[in-house]
Amino acid sequence: MNFSPDELNIYAITDSECLKGKDMKLQVELAIQGGATMIQLREKNISTEELAKIAGELVPICHKHGVKLIVNDDWKAARLSGADGVHVGLEDESVAKIRANTDTAFIVGATAKTVEQARKAEKQGASYIGVGAVFPSPTKKNAIRITPDELREICRSVKIPAVAIGGITKENVWEIRGCGNRGIAVVSAVFGADNPYTATKELAETWRKVYRTHTALTIAGSDCSGGAGIQADIKTMQANNVYAMSAITALTAQNTTGVTGIHEVPAEFVAQQIDMIFSDIRPDAVKIGMISNADIAEVIADRLKYWKAENIVVDPVAVATSGADLSSKSAYEAVKKLLFPIATLVTPNIPEAELITGVKINNLKDMYESAKIIAEKYGCNVLCKGGHLKDSADDLLYRNNGKYRFFEGKKIDNPNTHGTGCTLSSAITANLAKRYICEIAVMYAKQYINSTLLSHINLGKGNGPLNHEFCR
Repeated sequence: MNFSPDELNIYAITDSECLKGKDMKLQVELAIQGGATMIQLREKNISTEELAKIAGELVPICHKHGVKLIVNDDWKAARLSGADGVHVGLEDESVAKIRANTDTAFIVGATAKTVEQARKAEKQGASYIGVGAVFPSPTKKNAIRITPDELREICRSVKIPAVAIGGITKENVWEIRGCGNRGIAVVSAVFGADNPYTATKELAETWRKVYRTHTALTIAGSDCSGGAGIQADIKTMQANNVYAMSAITALTAQNTTGVTGIHEVPAEFVAQQIDMIFSDIRPDAVKIGMISNADIAEVIADRLKYWKAENIVVDPVAVATSGADLSSKSAYEAVKKLLFPIATLVTPNIPEAELITGVKINNLKDMYESAKIIAEKYGCNVLCKGGHLKDSADDLLYRNNGKYRFFEGKKIDNPNTHGTGCTLSSAITANLAKRYICEIAVMYAKQYINSTLLSHINLGKGNGPLNHEFCR
């Protein structure tokens, strides 16, 4: 089947009711010229022959521009007209029946509002699924709405592409970024506009900004056992649908039982790695982990300032989970002095926060005081991680404007926690790369790391790693 998921990017749906007397052929041509990548004809309460006639008039217009035409509900009308496929709702003929009567080149889209419906459509041979309504729709006022989280879960549950539908505009499309849908289906936003060309062009430009591949850079040490450091960072970023790049600061010889050696990368070579990355594929966000000496901290700060890097997350790693020192005192001082002030977010655990502030942390109040000191001194947002507390695993996000929020967390009975700090900070970085605000980036990152812990993989003789791929 000659069908690409990218053809779903701007899926424009038209009908006579929406056009209110305007010439359909002209309006469709204007929408395609504006950037519509697929057209669906939706006409209710007319015969197969009448629907096929209207569709037949649109086919040459669509095909002239290399755009496919989909007919709503009636696969027979689609076949008669020479259209490229059909889209069926939950109460229409099944995908299985249509597949039994058509060839593999025929596109079949199916509506889904639940994971079960999406998987059923995929199993029966659907080419794509339409998921919604995601927002209130003027064309379907009584449609059952789904949340962005439900949209994300449906998209993750199947391998075929999904297009989101229902009340989508260039203003609210940002609310479904990162959900995994390959396109947006619109009716009124295009064909209810005074000029479908302008409306589609603006929507397409906005969609490209929302959907484009997001990128993140991790600057950290290598863990040859794969549970922490660069390896954990890359796995985490990729699992959160972000293209990951790396600049290595040190090589470590370690496994789940401990660290036996550290080989530092020359500071000049760290700078060269960063320059090569920014000069070619600019990162949307940067995570900084293990820094073993002050010279490396200095060149990182220098290059990130030079390249005007955004969304910088500093994980102030001092000691590995196994207890091994990963940073010298001078390096730690340089990290605080040079990197904290340019950071969007600093993510110390309790021992690290105690080391930075000198405040002993025994409870949530102490966490608050410590985070406040860091935020006020360095002008950054602070996530103080509470995994070392005895009675809870609550984290505190303290904003540099004085606002704060506790994220409640429960202790997860899993002895394998190697690389949890690296994983959480990398998940936050991935979410910042996707343009989530800091609070939402933290919230989704916590959901992700909880899933990796709950999957309970058991590798190695010591403190084992997380299952970074669990959420994919």
